[in-house]
Amino acid sequence: MKVLLLALLCTISFSASAQWWRLGKNKRYPLIAQAQTPAYRLTPSKFSLPKVSRCTIGQTSYSLVLSEHTVMKTAQHQMRFREYENASYSFNELAKIYVQLNQLSEAKWFFLQSNNLSRQQNNDRLTIANLIELSNVKQAIGDFSLAQQDLEEARDMAKNHNWQDDIQAVKKRIDNLQLTKLAALKPEAGFGKAGQATL
Repeated sequence: MKVLLLALLCTISFSASAQWWRLGKNKRYPLIAQAQTPAYRLTPSKFSLPKVSRCTIGQTSYSLVLSEHTVMKTAQHQMRFREYENASYSFNELAKIYVQLNQLSEAKWFFLQSNNLSRQQNNDRLTIANLIELSNVKQAIGDFSLAQQDLEEARDMAKNHNWQDDIQAVKKRIDNLQLTKLAALKPEAGFGKAGQATL
């Protein structure tokens, strides 16, 4: 029976749709013409651009504390998962934040930690940068001899690699350290002479 019905439908070529009597009765409407607007001739407007001056907004202590918290969490995560190379950079960044907060003992400690990690990873560029920054912190504290040792070690390391930019940077820091030493010694000598003159 099925075969007979299939043969009948194929010969008559009716559609197999159950609604064959509705085929072709969908009325197609003509396309709607696009609306045309009258042509206007628009003249381009001219704007005067004011001169904008660049304004630098310094960091507040609140933003520095937020930065410290963020970098500290990052460093803890890196140390937990033994990502020592990234942790050395995080410690360096954290020490710079502490320098801006004028917390020099914390800055010194984090520069030393970053220095130890960078030495373990053989990252001499970061080691030199840490030694230079560490000497600045020691100079601010008043440890001139230790600052001199750090700068000499950074200079020797830069000479071993023949990094001229680091050699020049260390040379400038050494000259600055010598001037700071002399400036620190002169007031004491002046007070001594003034004290002797009053006696």
